Amino acid sequence: MTAETSQTLDRGLRVLKLLADTDHGLTVTELSNKLGVNRTVVYRLLATLEQHALVRRDLGGRARVGLGVLRLGRQVHPLVREAALPALRSLAEDIGATAHLTLVDGTEALAVAVVEPTWTDYHVAYRAGFRHPLERGAAGKAILAARTGTADDLGYTLTHGELEAGASGAAAALIGVTGVEGSVGVVMLADAVPERVGPRVVDAAREVADALR
Repeated sequence: MTAETSQTLDRGLRVLKLLADTDHGLTVTELSNKLGVNRTVVYRLLATLEQHALVRRDLGGRARVGLGVLRLGRQVHPLVREAALPALRSLAEDIGATAHLTLVDGTEALAVAVVEPTWTDYHVAYRAGFRHPLERGAAGKAILAARTGTADDLGYTLTHGELEAGASGAAAALIGVTGVEGSVGVVMLADAVPERVGPRVVDAAREVADALR
């Protein structure tokens, strides 16, 4: 530290870097140990960062990077969308259903990229910016399953009628993308998701994760 720098700002930036380097978040105690400061200082840093949506804390008290970090640069969401679009477009055309990339925003799932198939007679209308609780819909449930380690061996989540009557969804979480919680999925007008869709969604999620690393 020099006379021209701010110790508090330095610590806050170090908190963000530490959180960005973990997929599972950090507790106040863990941050305190890593920073070499007392818990009171960490609480104040987190409270300030939370006010700006740069950090969020889950129900278990673990701190994670917030989507406010993305909002700092207006080009970040477009870059995320651009990276995901090839895989989403391929998925939508292959399955014949609306494909989407969904990220966590607080307690909600936020669709940040959507691609509709070009060859189908009808498909589910789904728009970028659509929000829903994480506990409802395949996109949010896939994220929660990955977060809690309760995902099954198949690697994808299926739902029916949770967000729109008559619509079914399949989604797989993004794995191994530091600082980002999200999923890739499809939504279709069907009573059940065809068997081949789940594994195809997992492949698309892997492609998007690779593009975002």
